[in-house]
Amino acid sequence: MPTKSINSEPGQTNGAGIETSPGQIDARGAVLMEVSTGTILFEHNADEVIEPASFTKIMTLYLVFQALKQGVIHMDDEVWVSETAWRTGGSKMFVGVGNKVPLEELLKGVAVVSGNDACVALAEHLAGSVDAFVDAMNQKAKELGMTQTHFMNPHGLPDQGQVTSARDMAILDLSYLQHFPESLRFHSMKEFTYNGINQYNRNRLLLKDSSVDGLKTGYVGAAGYHLSATAERNGMRLLAVVMGTASPSVREREALKLLNYGFRYYTLVQPFPQGQPLKQVNVWKGKKNVLDLYPAENPSFLIRLAQKNLLRWEVQAPEEITAPVTAQQQIGKVVFYVSDDPQKTIPLISHEDLPLANWFKRTWQTLISVHKIDWRWLTGILGGFAFLVIVFLFVSSRRSSSRRSRSFGR
Repeated sequence: MPTKSINSEPGQTNGAGIETSPGQIDARGAVLMEVSTGTILFEHNADEVIEPASFTKIMTLYLVFQALKQGVIHMDDEVWVSETAWRTGGSKMFVGVGNKVPLEELLKGVAVVSGNDACVALAEHLAGSVDAFVDAMNQKAKELGMTQTHFMNPHGLPDQGQVTSARDMAILDLSYLQHFPESLRFHSMKEFTYNGINQYNRNRLLLKDSSVDGLKTGYVGAAGYHLSATAERNGMRLLAVVMGTASPSVREREALKLLNYGFRYYTLVQPFPQGQPLKQVNVWKGKKNVLDLYPAENPSFLIRLAQKNLLRWEVQAPEEITAPVTAQQQIGKVVFYVSDDPQKTIPLISHEDLPLANWFKRTWQTLISVHKIDWRWLTGILGGFAFLVIVFLFVSSRRSSSRRSRSFGR
């Protein structure tokens, strides 16, 4: 599915009318988002340009999972490790030069222990060269609307011109989680052993909060410590991105502060089960007599917790329609209100084509629908038509008499 548009939630007050916020965020940039709706709940210096460090690896993983979904590569692929990959510095998975490593193991090496060597091996396997892979990274960033991001390598080691922002990283993480939720199977691993070497996940929030199941850390000296953390509680998933903190403990504290704020003041309401029709309409002259109408998108609704009981919705659709109907055709809408203020409108659509019935059924339904005619309206039309006929006959008669009189006079 395509990535949902990112909306901003305005500042809010609690039940006592006091403005609420997570407080001061000790980071160069930060964003808090709800994942299913793409709503930004909080931002701080979100557009400040900063080096991405190992946040870069989320784009690398994005392209790998995309290729997996497209069938271009497979989890059991044996990936050859070049000398370039083996020599890559920084954090490592410790692959051996000339070895063949299952692609799934390399995914773990990137997601869990931030292996730069694994990133290069994956880039070469997918695109043939690191340069070609980086081109694909930047093309995807452009497609996603990451306007302040430019990648120079697939792992995030310092490189002149490699920049991003907290907002751009939130855009990337949002799309990644929406398109590849299966990736959390790797990001939630607390440790990983390869080649006899056991390493722990650098996202220590996995050990501090059981609702946290991802996502990625990063560090370079010029930018500081980064953390994007995602957690799910009571059916709502949040994403916190903090960049440029002073230490690992600070990035964990600030990310958890944002997550706790979001879960404390917001809730995700699912008014009706996904996939359930909201209205059934009668169909005239169709092969079927009734048609189910469905919301055109997930009807989840993000709302401030204090306003949960004020949420209501109205289904606005005709009671009957006339065939033919095409799949995805809009026939009405559902409008969500908080108190009496409309907040969101979702089209109601058909999930199927509904063609015309045969001639006999169409004729029969035309006949039995005669009782629906407004006879006063029809009588008015017929009366008007009769009046025009009488006038026409009268005028014609007068003209004919006039012609006969003139003829007789001669």
